[in-house]
Amino acid sequence: MAVIYKAQDLALGRIVAIKILRPSLTGDPAFITRFRQEARNVANLQHPNIVTLYDVGQDGNTNYMVMEYVDGQDLKKLIRTSAPFTVDRALNIGIQICGGIGYAHRAGLVHADVKPQNVLVTHDDRVKVTDFGIAQALSVTQPQERQQVVWGSPHYFAPEQASGETPTPASDVYSIGIVFFEMLTGKLPYNGTDQQELALAHIREQVPHVSDVNPSVPQGLDRIIFKVMSKEPANRFRTAEQLMRILETYKSQGGEATGNMPAAINNPLSAPTLSPQNSQPQPSQPYPMIGGGQPNNNPAPQYQQPQPQYPRIPGGTGSLRVQSAPQNIGNQTIPITGAQRPATGSMPPAYSANSGNTGSRPSTGMYPVIGTGPYNPDGTGPRSPDYRTSPPPSQIDIVSIVLGFIAFLAVLGLLPLWFAVWNTWTAGR
Repeated sequence: MAVIYKAQDLALGRIVAIKILRPSLTGDPAFITRFRQEARNVANLQHPNIVTLYDVGQDGNTNYMVMEYVDGQDLKKLIRTSAPFTVDRALNIGIQICGGIGYAHRAGLVHADVKPQNVLVTHDDRVKVTDFGIAQALSVTQPQERQQVVWGSPHYFAPEQASGETPTPASDVYSIGIVFFEMLTGKLPYNGTDQQELALAHIREQVPHVSDVNPSVPQGLDRIIFKVMSKEPANRFRTAEQLMRILETYKSQGGEATGNMPAAINNPLSAPTLSPQNSQPQPSQPYPMIGGGQPNNNPAPQYQQPQPQYPRIPGGTGSLRVQSAPQNIGNQTIPITGAQRPATGSMPPAYSANSGNTGSRPSTGMYPVIGTGPYNPDGTGPRSPDYRTSPPPSQIDIVSIVLGFIAFLAVLGLLPLWFAVWNTWTAGR
């Protein structure tokens, strides 16, 4: 549709990119309208991962846009020369793509043509999304509505776009999934000899797994991409921003800590474990254990909670429950008591594995009280935790008094009825 030139702004002394509508299209009102629509779309998008629009205008029959110059190359060229990418690099680029597209979704736009050619990458892997030429406003988007012209790229558009339906944010999410697949494998998931075959492949063929092409891709990431490439829009993530949060959580948890995603997306954090060789918590675990250590006469070391905040899962409650489970240390088993920990709170006091808890814990608070029963490493003297609960209320509350008074009045109201029944019965005798 257009030709891009690298130019210099003589007034401001900066390098810019000038996008000029091809002269052969200047006589077509549809292309001129689309060109100007792109300018309006991009003008309202100010985001680090979207190419910034500086100016738009017309000089005779020449329609142009002055845009931010990105010193790099498009993602398609990088894929051809460097794919498959490492998981970290693919996540880094993919999260930035989701950031830019997700911002457009919040601004009420569907990109509708997400593909590597429209993703510019700098030398330090900073991403800029461009070409919103066929973006559509969400306010006029009608799902299931058929279009006379199917816009988009056949290798990357969603099945609903291939069917002629109006694209939605979930359509962009699908296209991002195809880009992820290509970054991690160097190949496209669907192929065809022409556009019709490609469209049918998106609609009918089974969704492939990334790990089938590149076995080094972690299972958790494979499941996320598989969900993103679902045929039905309702089975994908609704917006690119939601997908970005999922990917950020996956990355921050060390990848495989969220290996059950997205099937168990509401609770991806697993209970911490201790290695048989070392009682210290493993660095990949989200929370270090409390207590632990070898069961001997020495008290267990105290472990501090790390300072960085852990990301919350969308839709979560902001807290983490560590399940009670025995932890194996060599041939010995130490019971670890579960606790409800707030996401931003502090860890409860440490306790001794042999002599009970050494810290002061509230009897009715969030943390269960650890008993002081005997404990032997061989398991012959299991501990018997003593659980203390808050005493029952010693006084009757106002609600009970009011209910009792109402019941008393009800009984008094029935007394005349009882006397009338008694008199009737005695008179009949």
